[in-house]
Amino acid sequence: MTRAGAGVDLMASNRRGVADKPGGAAGGRAARVLVVEDEGDVAEMIRYNLSKEGYDVRLAANGTDALRQVKEARPDVILLDIMVPQLNGWEICRRLKQDRETRAIPVIMVTGRVEEGDKVLGFELGADDYVTKPFSPRELVARVRAVSRRGRPGEDAAGQPLRAGDLEIDRQRFEVKMKGRLVELTRKEFDLLATLVRSPGRVFGREELLDLVWGQDGFVEPRTVDVHVARLRAKFTASRCPEPGIETVRGVGYRFRERS
Repeated sequence: MTRAGAGVDLMASNRRGVADKPGGAAGGRAARVLVVEDEGDVAEMIRYNLSKEGYDVRLAANGTDALRQVKEARPDVILLDIMVPQLNGWEICRRLKQDRETRAIPVIMVTGRVEEGDKVLGFELGADDYVTKPFSPRELVARVRAVSRRGRPGEDAAGQPLRAGDLEIDRQRFEVKMKGRLVELTRKEFDLLATLVRSPGRVFGREELLDLVWGQDGFVEPRTVDVHVARLRAKFTASRCPEPGIETVRGVGYRFRERS
């Protein structure tokens, strides 16, 4: 829900020089974007700008309708306001990311809540990006494009799982196991882990990981990497599994080192 002063800035901004490209998805169909927003003018503005770029845009004005549409239409990207009726954005995101059938769908929170704690909570719940109002339509389109890109970092030949000791990462099944026990991860957590595991011992800077996992046309901040690494470690602990060997390199970034 928007508040006074939390409207949409129609001046375009572009942090990383994004080129305009039509939205597309597998099979040649237009990529489907679900916009969960109860302010009609904001929802229509988003629909207009994404439709111009070739996206198939659907609207939901409350949380219950949003979950119904996700189940029925399976969007490629979800733009999610936090303060929507019936179920708020936090709860919608939590349910989507805990469901194995929907956790891989990218979620971009689009909200007037600008406090750092709100952003951190969004990422902790599994959001792939966080956009604050007012925003530029061009920037929003770029962020949608960034999270919906089909390329994945570290794709392996013939789709073979990545293995490092007791850790197994299966891209075909979107599964991570430690000592045979399944660990539930969001798509970004999955991609981040796979990127590190593919190059054991190599140190990745935060900006490099942002480019590899979130895309060079992403708009997320370096702190996002720290939040996702912390969540990765916590999820292994919650699954009663040893943490993967992700080491913090002080002042630089992270590396993967297999546990001995």
